[in-house]
Amino acid sequence: MMKVLHLIAVTVFGLLPVSSLCASAVDIEFVSIKKSAASWRFSVTLRHADTGWEHYANGWRVVDKDGKVLGVRVLYHPHVNEQPFTRSHQIAVPATVKELYVEARDNKQGWSKNRVKIDLSKTKGDRYEIK
Repeated sequence: MMKVLHLIAVTVFGLLPVSSLCASAVDIEFVSIKKSAASWRFSVTLRHADTGWEHYANGWRVVDKDGKVLGVRVLYHPHVNEQPFTRSHQIAVPATVKELYVEARDNKQGWSKNRVKIDLSKTKGDRYEIK
């Protein structure tokens, strides 16, 4: 019986790349937005176990409740020694949109299932922050 279990484990795990066994999702730790004319300035703080060019957080985006992408902030290099880190981006949000989501990705696993909801009807003046 043990040989069969060992064979199954070797077969199953042998097909998976090591990076997928050790990888972790990108965490969105903080989002701050500020109204600026016809757009919003999004500042997003991410945490990820960047290991270098082979595995790093490489972007975040803002989507509406239907999944339409409103803006993307591409991250062009790893942040191995800078965790967590914050990057900002100006994004035009139609006045009719009241519910947004911030999503993050890495270059191995793609878009994380962890995302942050933003309810623009709950902004305080021209600002909104969520932790």
